[in-house]
Amino acid sequence: MTRISAIVITQDEERNIGRCLSSLQGIADEIIVVDSGSTDATETICRQFGARFVHHPWAGYSGQKNYADSLASHPWTLSIDADEALSPTLRNTLAQLKEQGLDNGSVYQFNRLNNFCGSWIHHCGWYPDAKVRLWPTGQAQWQGTIHEELNHSACPTVTTLKGDLLHYSFYSIDEMTLRHRRYYLLAAQATHDAGRKATMAAVVLKPLWAFLRGYVLLGGFLDGHAGYLVCRMNAHYTFMKYATLREMTKKMLD
Repeated sequence: MTRISAIVITQDEERNIGRCLSSLQGIADEIIVVDSGSTDATETICRQFGARFVHHPWAGYSGQKNYADSLASHPWTLSIDADEALSPTLRNTLAQLKEQGLDNGSVYQFNRLNNFCGSWIHHCGWYPDAKVRLWPTGQAQWQGTIHEELNHSACPTVTTLKGDLLHYSFYSIDEMTLRHRRYYLLAAQATHDAGRKATMAAVVLKPLWAFLRGYVLLGGFLDGHAGYLVCRMNAHYTFMKYATLREMTKKMLD
């Protein structure tokens, strides 16, 4: 049977981590949690599930995940975030693959279904939101500062598995606003560092396009009030990113 190391990074995830680790039972042959300074019950919950709990200073999203992945001792690595969980269908698919054996020349991606304030979002550009999360140990590495991506060039074949990776992304509008603020500041700084500028037209038009694309072209209206909120918040994120970038550009020219 194929043996899998499940990897999770955490910081103050007592609200989510139990659900995440419960979904890994029977799938992961070891669970490694790398924590960057939790002060809540995260560690206690992880140890209740028999996870190996490792303290490690925050090294950025990619750096933290790469360090965590380096601790895997089994032939396959499964990366999952603390606010995610395997759906029953995905669990069954993985259980069957463990029995049959995985293809060492391939990586496996899961369709991620996002939950916003208690509603599952099937449109708005949020689904299927496919993510590669299972690969031969040592054959992939995380890259990027804000939204980290997995470089799996050593295993170019990607296979999509049946079932969803459930992502409990935001519990409230306030939570989404705070996280967006952290992300748009990082995104604006990264764009500025790359030498790109923001025109006034970009500040006005890009948020409008973000809303129309998500709500109309990608069917956000089909997700009801939650879909409207998601598209509205995404437009606000886009506005703040380009407004902040324009401010940075003006300060540099002054």
